[in-house]
Amino acid sequence: MKNAQNVAEPPAAAAPHLDKPVHNQRSTADILASVLAGERLNDADALTLLRSPDLTALGAAADTISQRLNPGPFRTFNIDRNINYTNACTAVCHFCAFYRNPKSDEVYVLPRAKLLEKIEETVALGGEQILLQGGLHPKFKLEWYEEMLRDIKSAFPQVNVHGFSPPEIHHFTKVNKLPLRTVLKRLQAAGLGSLPGGGAEILVDRVRNELTRGKVMTDDWLNVCRVWHELGGVGSATMMFGHVETLAERVEHLRRLRELQDETNGFTAFICWTFQPDHTDLSHVPPAGAFEYLKTQAVARLYLDNIPHIQSSWVTQGEKTGGMALWFGADDMGSLMIEENVVAEAGTVHHLTLEQMKRAIRERGYIPRQRNVRYELIDEWQEGWPEGRSTLKAPAKATAEPGSEMLPVLS
Repeated sequence: MKNAQNVAEPPAAAAPHLDKPVHNQRSTADILASVLAGERLNDADALTLLRSPDLTALGAAADTISQRLNPGPFRTFNIDRNINYTNACTAVCHFCAFYRNPKSDEVYVLPRAKLLEKIEETVALGGEQILLQGGLHPKFKLEWYEEMLRDIKSAFPQVNVHGFSPPEIHHFTKVNKLPLRTVLKRLQAAGLGSLPGGGAEILVDRVRNELTRGKVMTDDWLNVCRVWHELGGVGSATMMFGHVETLAERVEHLRRLRELQDETNGFTAFICWTFQPDHTDLSHVPPAGAFEYLKTQAVARLYLDNIPHIQSSWVTQGEKTGGMALWFGADDMGSLMIEENVVAEAGTVHHLTLEQMKRAIRERGYIPRQRNVRYELIDEWQEGWPEGRSTLKAPAKATAEPGSEMLPVLS
């Protein structure tokens, strides 16, 4: 691992066309006016927005775009469980507190009976999906994963398996010496329903080389999603930020996602969250706060004009900020997350009950509705619930120094 100074302060040369000062930049107000008029946000303007301290204006614009893409009185959530079938991982990720070296005495592989028991508990709580992910196990062949999927679908045919992140899929191709398309077709036939966007971190190879060893690089991560989409599958896209990346590299990440979505239209949603440094090799990196989280999500909503949904990340931000995200471009609260292990290993533990999840949506002026992975509403709307939404009131001074924790006044 490189020394702490290099990790904490990545070189700006990674994206010189954006990181160098640009003269005669448009103002934040001009950029937002153009986006609201239908102009596609370009990289230079997106970087200007990420540098802007005007969180209120960014949030209001992102909220407007969110309402255009998802009109009506509803904001959604789903009920699922994040089941990590193993923590054994051949990759070394400096940001991860969950993984264990395959030779560690702390390695586990979840027994099949325990896996099915966890799914049964999820179904009993109204869940219709599991998020199934693990480390990069060095020995398991593709047949092991196919058998696991068939066992799940045999016992719970109604449950969608949102499983195996692109790094896992890429790892399967290496272990089995099989083409990517073959691996995905076989998993799809065995019961894989949709593809989570985990392991994206920042889709820039400089950042990935800084953060990890033995893990999929940018083009291959994107190609897993591309081929899955070509096979008719859908999935999510993610971004973990606030570690060693530059602001320009956040923009580059968004651009790579938008370009692939233009090509395949297979991403149903985008989720971003801040790096949780505790108990990791990057524990010296100051954590990004709510200001940076809400600003980055708002810019993502403005930039990713072809991805229909944005999920709040209450799991890393907590109920208050996670709920506020519905006023900063998000239209979905994400999962109830009956179980979560990866972020919890980094010391960040937030829990919401179903009623707390619904309350967070209602307090932002919306009606909560349960949805599936394709954002189809699957609950029954209770007639008589009030419509309308709360308003966002800008504070007297709607600016703050970058990195500060000043937030808009909400009512």
